[in-house]
Amino acid sequence: MEQNTEKIKISFFRETRGKILFAAALLVLLLVLMFFSWTVQLELPPISQLLFPKAGEGDGMLRKILMQIRLPRIILGALTGACLAVSGAILQGVMRNPLASPGIIGVSSGGGLCGLIVLLFFPQYLNLQLPASFAGAMAAALIIYGLAWKRGTDPVRLVLAGVAVSSMLGAVSGILMMLSAEETGRILDFTFGSLAAAGEEDVFRVLPYMIVGLLSAFYSAGKINVLALGDDTATSLGLCVERTRFLLIITAALLAAAAVSAAGLIGFVGLIAPHMIRMISGPDNRYLLPVSGAFGAILVVGCDFAGRMIASPGEFPVGLLLALLGPPFFLWLLRRSRYEV
Repeated sequence: MEQNTEKIKISFFRETRGKILFAAALLVLLLVLMFFSWTVQLELPPISQLLFPKAGEGDGMLRKILMQIRLPRIILGALTGACLAVSGAILQGVMRNPLASPGIIGVSSGGGLCGLIVLLFFPQYLNLQLPASFAGAMAAALIIYGLAWKRGTDPVRLVLAGVAVSSMLGAVSGILMMLSAEETGRILDFTFGSLAAAGEEDVFRVLPYMIVGLLSAFYSAGKINVLALGDDTATSLGLCVERTRFLLIITAALLAAAAVSAAGLIGFVGLIAPHMIRMISGPDNRYLLPVSGAFGAILVVGCDFAGRMIASPGEFPVGLLLALLGPPFFLWLLRRSRYEV
């Protein structure tokens, strides 16, 4: 008996150590990617000279590129990827559906439609884009959840309802874009998902919402674990299931809306990141959510970096590259889910 207990302790220690090392490796990879994306194709003077320039030194333009153009873009990309990944992990846990994500379920489409309306028709009130995106994302989530409800939520009904609502919202967005052809540049950046126009004001505009959403998600990770046991078991353990599910959906919608208002319609991050981490480290949301956030940040920063390098001196929108990477993974997951969902 003592030997079995000792083996369990050793196994638990090794598993915990492995998870910590994996999370640390992802964090290091993210920082390396951010640094290369920040400095690539530039001849840098010493860092001290950039941070504390002296009068008469000719590096003012370089410092402006690094600190006012590239740095906000990289930070916003990392935050956007983290929000999308955590939003996807929450939706998958709450709906007990491996195909749930902000894009597939339609949350991003709802937020995108309302954000597009503000962008096209009320550009003078751009500060309202995030609240409008949140309202649209929340409305889409509730409509899809209500359509899928029939004495409980079925994974197939949930996905079908999400695809249908997402398609309808996408069609409405397309009509609005056709009616506003003169705004082609801004529309394309928003539709494809791009960080090209990111600036300091964009970071500060969405940062409070992103922080609140992420902290709320991490705090609720244990409740998602309980919900995964089923409604009856969760209720027997003292969890108020419907209230908890509603609050988690609000959190997921807030994260998706913040990402949409910051970078436009970037897809598949919320689907890919949680699954990749879940396959490696298991389903415990207390670990899954923050590590998925780190991996989502890596995906967005890495694809944004690759898009700039591939098309230099121009760039490919980050959303386009992710749209190329996402469908093969989605098809593999859909095929696999036929036997496991």
